Amino acid sequence: MKTIKTFGKTLGLAALLSATATAGAEAHVSFLDKQATQESTILATLQVPHGCDGKATTEVRVKLPEGFVFAKPQPKAGWELEVIKGDYQKTYDNHGDKVNKGAIEVRWKNGNLSDDFYDTFVIQGKVSGVEAGTSLAFPVTQMCGDMVTAWDQVAKEGGDAHGLKSPAPLLKVVAGEDHGHDHDDMAGMDMSGMNMSGTTGAATPAGETVKAGDLEISGGFAKAMLPGQPVGGGFFTVKNNGKTDDRLLSVTSPLSGEVQIHEMETKDNVMRMRQLKDGIAIAAGETIKLEPGNLHLMFQKVKTPFKQGDMVPVTLTFEKAGKVDLVLQVFSAQGK
Repeated sequence: MKTIKTFGKTLGLAALLSATATAGAEAHVSFLDKQATQESTILATLQVPHGCDGKATTEVRVKLPEGFVFAKPQPKAGWELEVIKGDYQKTYDNHGDKVNKGAIEVRWKNGNLSDDFYDTFVIQGKVSGVEAGTSLAFPVTQMCGDMVTAWDQVAKEGGDAHGLKSPAPLLKVVAGEDHGHDHDDMAGMDMSGMNMSGTTGAATPAGETVKAGDLEISGGFAKAMLPGQPVGGGFFTVKNNGKTDDRLLSVTSPLSGEVQIHEMETKDNVMRMRQLKDGIAIAAGETIKLEPGNLHLMFQKVKTPFKQGDMVPVTLTFEKAGKVDLVLQVFSAQGK
């Protein structure tokens, strides 16, 4: 057994055994919070504590069980996000709308999580139509290049999950005082401030149109974020009134450590998001919209979560029009 030292001091045997036991208990992929209240919207936070036999994790796939619906995953910097949609076994009520299909699997792809580090992967969703005492299993496939580890074993009813070699993460559903009522402060919100369902319709905030050469930039807005949420989404419209093509190269903001330009698209019932490192082309005479479910800004390492009513200053850098300052008004997470 290796000696573990902290600040130059050797840990005692009791402390070492305790640390080893704790690490062993959570050596598999598991939930940070292992309980959820009936009919509540939650942030299901998966913990990935290590790679595959020392290799870095490059992809995490999560299958969503029946009863965990309206799912919206949190994008992660440096990872591509893929949402696979399909039919639910039942029909669920979403604020008066009857819904029988949605996300059934989420994949974070082409990342690089070293075996030396720990990270979390978050999915917002609603626990609905599930009896108290039921445990929902979320089978996870952890990929490390050409190595694959499946965390998908579920103990038989009454069995001991601790004896499983590769247990699936479990979420135990419990009754609560707010049973039958959704948490309105989170309903409809996702981690990027975007509507992952691909629908649009957010209102354009009041404000002057900013002009830079032949370009007109208008309708700038962002969406409110949850406390502690590290990423946010921003949107606006660019119209090129000239006869020369231009390109949005980059975006910065004093409120964010990094601002990336992203694109979302749905093809063959699969939603994908990718960073546009080369920016966005704005052809002569064309109008480009950054809007929920399509092109958008992704604010990374946000210092303070955006709140409704806030103003988010950004600087847009265009290939020909140069730098343009714009202020995004923050709306509620559900938009208007």
